[in-house]
Amino acid sequence: MSIVVFDPDSTEDVDFKDRMRHPAAADPAGGMWLSDTEPSFIDADALRKGRLAKLRAWMREAGYGAIVLFDPYNQRYATGSRNMFGYFLRNSTRYFFIPTEGPIVLFEYPQSYHVSMVLETIDEARPSRLVWSSVSGRDDETAGPFADEIAELLKAHGGGSMKLGLDRCGHLQALALEKRGCEVRDCQGEILAVRAVKTPEEVKCLQVSMAGAEAAVYAVREAIKPGVSENDLFAIMYHEVIRQGGEFIETRLLTSGQRTNPWFNEASGRKIRPGELLALDTDTIGCYGYYSDFSRTFRCGPGKPTDYQKSLYRMAHDQVQHNISIVRPGMAFREIAEKAWKIPDRFVDQRYTSVMHGVGMHGETPFIAHAMDYETYGRDGFVVPGMVVSVESYIGEKGGREGVKLEDEILVTETGTELLSRFPYEDDFLEKQV
Repeated sequence: MSIVVFDPDSTEDVDFKDRMRHPAAADPAGGMWLSDTEPSFIDADALRKGRLAKLRAWMREAGYGAIVLFDPYNQRYATGSRNMFGYFLRNSTRYFFIPTEGPIVLFEYPQSYHVSMVLETIDEARPSRLVWSSVSGRDDETAGPFADEIAELLKAHGGGSMKLGLDRCGHLQALALEKRGCEVRDCQGEILAVRAVKTPEEVKCLQVSMAGAEAAVYAVREAIKPGVSENDLFAIMYHEVIRQGGEFIETRLLTSGQRTNPWFNEASGRKIRPGELLALDTDTIGCYGYYSDFSRTFRCGPGKPTDYQKSLYRMAHDQVQHNISIVRPGMAFREIAEKAWKIPDRFVDQRYTSVMHGVGMHGETPFIAHAMDYETYGRDGFVVPGMVVSVESYIGEKGGREGVKLEDEILVTETGTELLSRFPYEDDFLEKQV
């Protein structure tokens, strides 16, 4: 069974025409949002078409007949479609068949086809062959029918190529596809490389997402006082993210006092005391699903920061500013690692995991490791215009009472970089000592 988009002017399907009178049909965002939270200056149609064109250009060059997308982020990138996002992050049962040329087919959760069928990027919807395997645990029973349908579509629309890319998939499904003549390839890394360079409309989405995250961080800063808990502040941040048109926060990185050292503790019920540091990372999914990722550290009053707190903050600030200053289009990732700010020895053990990392619909390619970690985590490549990266710092010594987390997000341009995160630093920490 399939659900096909019919001509709304036709008289053959009255029910379909009635469905097309739903307010979503007139929504320039393609029915994904029925609110005023998404800015009108972003051309949602151009956003979707630009991304899909980039994806298909890569597919043609790489010789793919088609790809099958299970990752909700990739699905959204390719088509603009979103449905029960959190659910499908853990249940790989909603998937898209996207040929290099030809109709895009959505295999959807039953009774939710209408959510995405208003989008011009999707030609057909069918029920997922895998949706119940997530609750029954019987992938062995669904792998065959799944593979039959995908192989049939690939033969019909693959342009003679049986090369099939999968961004994630169970091994039984991959084996079943190979038995039916498909040349299965893991294409997740290739897709992330395509996504690394942003279109102009994507950059606009990132800017709007950042503005919403900055508003959320300001709300947190204004609410810091003795006795407020980390969870209280995280709730304030989450509330403002949603109010600004965001969707969710990927992490719970908001901590205070001794819980700021080491980094990566998560928000708790701990109540903040006067004079303590409060550090956070935004990790926010905002406008049209685009990420905003910057970090700030504040101090709970009254009074002024201690000399030790100032020294931590200044080092973190220097690290971020230095590493932003060295970025130029055309630089090798390894060159950035080698020229990055030198971390003082006593802070090396608890360094952040990267010098900087890509930003798009989440933390993405490229991942630029520290020089000392390059043989373990490093990847070769070049920074090019259109990439967006977050420049990281965490300064906290092993066994220290507190630590400072700072981070800014930048766009790589033809001539240098442009700062996307504009939240100011704390003057009290940067003022010179008398």
